This record gives sequence, structure tokens and C-alpha cells, in this order.
Amino acid sequence: MITVEEATAQVLSRIEVLEPERVSLLGALGRVLAEDVISDIDVAPFDNSAMDGYALRYADVANASAESPVTLNVVEHIPAGVAPRRLVGPGEASRIMTGAPVPQGADAVVMVERIRVGANGGGEGGTVEILTSAKPGENIRGRAEEVRAGEAVLLTGEVVGPAGIGLAASVGHADLLVRRRPRVAIVSTGDELVEVTEKPGPGQIRNSNSHSLAAQVVAAGGEPYVLGVARDNEADTRALLSRAPEYDLMVTTGGVSMGDFDVVKKVLEEIGELDFWRVAMRPGAPQTFGTIGGTPFFGLPGNPTSTMVGFEMFVRPTLRKMAGFTSLARPRAVATLTHDVKKKADRRYFLRGRLTASGDGSFSATISGNQSSALLTAMHRGNCLISLPEGEEFIPAGASVLCIRLDMEEGTA
Repeated sequence: MITVEEATAQVLSRIEVLEPERVSLLGALGRVLAEDVISDIDVAPFDNSAMDGYALRYADVANASAESPVTLNVVEHIPAGVAPRRLVGPGEASRIMTGAPVPQGADAVVMVERIRVGANGGGEGGTVEILTSAKPGENIRGRAEEVRAGEAVLLTGEVVGPAGIGLAASVGHADLLVRRRPRVAIVSTGDELVEVTEKPGPGQIRNSNSHSLAAQVVAAGGEPYVLGVARDNEADTRALLSRAPEYDLMVTTGGVSMGDFDVVKKVLEEIGELDFWRVAMRPGAPQTFGTIGGTPFFGLPGNPTSTMVGFEMFVRPTLRKMAGFTSLARPRAVATLTHDVKKKADRRYFLRGRLTASGDGSFSATISGNQSSALLTAMHRGNCLISLPEGEEFIPAGASVLCIRLDMEEGTA
């Protein structure tokens, strides 16, 4: 058996980043940019008001105050989206709305809360009293304050978030070039499997693994394609595994151990290449990796929790690398174990646990339920994998342990 680190290194050394595709703005959310996003205009494209108020000359109101207000003639009302018609001269002001272009001659805006309306209600043709002084440029958002035409607002390799979508839209991009989402084929194996809508008969179980794997693929940024169930014979298994080259990656569940009907490893060796098939970990030592027609292939164990843990440790970072992400590992946290744990010394344990923060910023970790790899409840109730290293048979309560955070995305801690 190889270690978790050796398995991870072998897997990631075989993985290439997928080619880019052009998608709509919203379709780019959460994706990795494959080219810089260049602005076609200055942002802002013109000097504009940051407030509802009055555009005026600083020199006219340099000494204004509530005790000594300055009266100005209002020459124009400028709403957002309308170009000014009048120059602001000495002793004049223009009523202006937020986002409206600042008229020539004006070099400051006094917000409406700091004026007193005079004749004509402070509108065009009336007067307004300014109750405060202003600084040059006050409440004016300058042209090209954020970016100049020809400059990049988003860079290759960045992950596009909601603000990035808005930036791209503001500089004229209706679509973006991003790394393609990996297309993942999912195959469950076993004569005992029935569909979710069927009530299992004697010796049968529902095919839950296809659904949990599909959900994990989506959560990792991939596109799942559930191909069906391969029954426990070489012909059926070969027929489905042979479809791997139609996709960017294939994941199977079950059929990789040493039972009489575990045929996935044998078929993989016949139609593809096997890199490894056992990893020193629990749950799920039979973790198989190879390629079929150049497509990466993962044969995960059949027990539901073993399947999910194997996906987390090996498949998820693979999908993220394919999609262009550079942060491949979930955040880690050091926590205090709240109970004793006994384990085999020859392998890494990944206990399904609950990480809890205390008021001083420290963490405690507790198993989240029955640790049987056939059961999903502890995985569902947990928010971390408690990683216990090789070489240890007993970890006492109070020991410091490393926890892999399943409740946080890569690169968020």
C-alpha cells in the first residue's frame, strides 16, 4: 500500500488543466478566467456626483457656514443619465442627482442635507443657501477613478465572483473565457443495487452512491453524468468502463476490493493502465487510480462513506486542477480531540467529526456518529474529517489533531 501523500502526488502529476470555453457572464460565476478582461472605457466614464445635492464652485463656498450661508442661483437640474446643458459660473449652482455628470465649471458637490432651499424651492431658476464649506473635488467621483480604457479589470487565473461579474459587465464584456468544467462519468457496480424508486428486496440495497458522487462532483465544480450500474461481470463492467474516453474523468464505486465478484481492477488492467489500487487509509483502502484511453479513472470503494472520503481526498483536488484552480486542498484546522481513539498503526484514519470553535478561537473535535463505512449519518452530521496519522495506535483525549474542513471551500482559510 502507498501513503495518502504518495497517492495524491501520483494522481495530480497525471492531471492537466482543461481547455477554455467562452460562456455567458452568469455562466462564468465561480469559474477560473483563461484570459485578462480588458476595459473598453474609462471607469467612471465621466466625472459624476456621489450624492444628491448641488454642483458648485469651491471658491464660492469656501467660507460658507450655517451662521454665514452663501446664496447661489440654481441654473439647471441634472438627473442621472442626462448631459449638463449649462456651465456653472461664479455665484451659480446646478441641482444634481447621484451618478449624474458634473457640469463644467463646478469642482465640488454639496449634499442636499447641507443646504437650505430658497426661491422656487431650490429648483432651476431659483436659489439655494449653502450652509457648509466644501473642498475641491468633494463628493465627485472622477473619470477613470477605477480603471482606464485598455487596462485589465480581471486577470487570468482569477476566480470570477459576483463583483467580478459586475466589473466585466461595466467594461463591456457580455461573455468571458474561462476554464471548462470537467465532465465526470459516474458508474456504480454491483448486482445488489436497485434504483432509488425501488423498494429493495432480500440482499438488495438502493444505489445511493451515484447520487452522493454526483452531488460531490457538482460541489467540486464539475458536471456529473451518471451512466448506470455495472453488474458483477466482466462484460457489463467492460462495456461501461470503455466509455471513459467520452469524458474528462471517470469514477466508479464498488468492485475494487478482493472479492470473487470485484472485477473493476481486472477490467481496468485489460483496457487501460493501473497506477495504484490500495492506499494506507481508513475508510477505503481499496482506492484505485489509472487511465482508460487517456482519461483519468478512479475506482472508489463501494461502502458509502468510503466512497465519499475517497472522493474528497483524491477526486475533488483532481477536478479542481482540471478546472484551473490553484488551491486544491480543503482548509485545515488544529483541534483538541475530546475522546480517546484506538486505531491500526499502519494506516491514516479519517474519522467523520464535528469541529467546534470556542470563544478564544481554539477548536475541539468530536466524532459525529457511528464510524462504520457503510453508514452515511456521521458524514452528514459532521463538518470535518479528523485525520489521525500512521504510526499511532492510541490517541488520547486532549491530543491535538488535524482536521480537514468539509464546511469550507479551498483557499478560504
